[in-house]
Amino acid sequence: MPVNISGTNGITNATWTTATRPSTPSTGQMGWNTSTKLMEVYTGTAWAIIGEQSSTYSVEYLITAGGGGGGTNGGGGGGGGYKTSTTTLNAGTTYTITVGAGGAGASSGTATNGGSSELSGTSLTTVTSLGGGGGAAVDTQNTARSGNSGGSGGGAMQWDFTGSAAGGAGTVGQGNNGGAMSGSGSGFGGGGGGGAGAVGSAGSGGAGANGGAGTASSITGSSVTYGSGGGGGGSSSSGSNGAGFYGLGGKNSAGNAGIIILSVPTTNYSGTTTGSPTITTSGSNTIIQFTASGTYTA
Repeated sequence: MPVNISGTNGITNATWTTATRPSTPSTGQMGWNTSTKLMEVYTGTAWAIIGEQSSTYSVEYLITAGGGGGGTNGGGGGGGGYKTSTTTLNAGTTYTITVGAGGAGASSGTATNGGSSELSGTSLTTVTSLGGGGGAAVDTQNTARSGNSGGSGGGAMQWDFTGSAAGGAGTVGQGNNGGAMSGSGSGFGGGGGGGAGAVGSAGSGGAGANGGAGTASSITGSSVTYGSGGGGGGSSSSGSNGAGFYGLGGKNSAGNAGIIILSVPTTNYSGTTTGSPTITTSGSNTIIQFTASGTYTA
């Protein structure tokens, strides 16, 4: 039966913080969240903001795609595409995090591109970083072959070929071109994969070239490099990978997976995620690092 409420005392609701919400809430249970300063109700599957109190807040993001695979004894894989900026999230809305896998290496043809990474959700313009381009493998004598295009391009290859091949093209705003390859006479080698911060180095003859540098960010509170290119292989010497780990292109092998990072004001952080991200703090922000796909409810 409905409760008749009168007078000026009003209703005193239950209160909790995001961290101390009821662990086994009932559908329809509601209260005042002192962390977000909003009324919320449990829908049976998640906490949702009530009525007109929905709010928005700004977050910083970093999105790196999977690195391209490297070609055997050939071109290095391109680094995963790299993007960082800010966007606005709606409190109570669930956002999807898709982290791209590294591309497979190849002993013939051209290695596989890395998977794209993406941040998407209602009211948000989807943000996508493209996977790094696969590097070209050394498999046919008297041949030169270009690397694949991608977030950053894969490195080219040549084997006993008088001529040259271009590295794969990088994507503007995400990465750089892979390294070219040229030479003549005996020997084989590959150009370096492009990186978020620099083009892959060009190789010649039997010398593989270095991968392009990635880009450093301190979104987590510490400087980390993302989206580096893989080194090219060679019959006389091999190139080095660009520094960094996330979104690193492959060198004679698979590329590394990407990462998506959200830096959320701690006063707005909901504590509701899936996919087992790593949660840390830096100053007044909570840092959510996804190395596999998941969701964040703002």
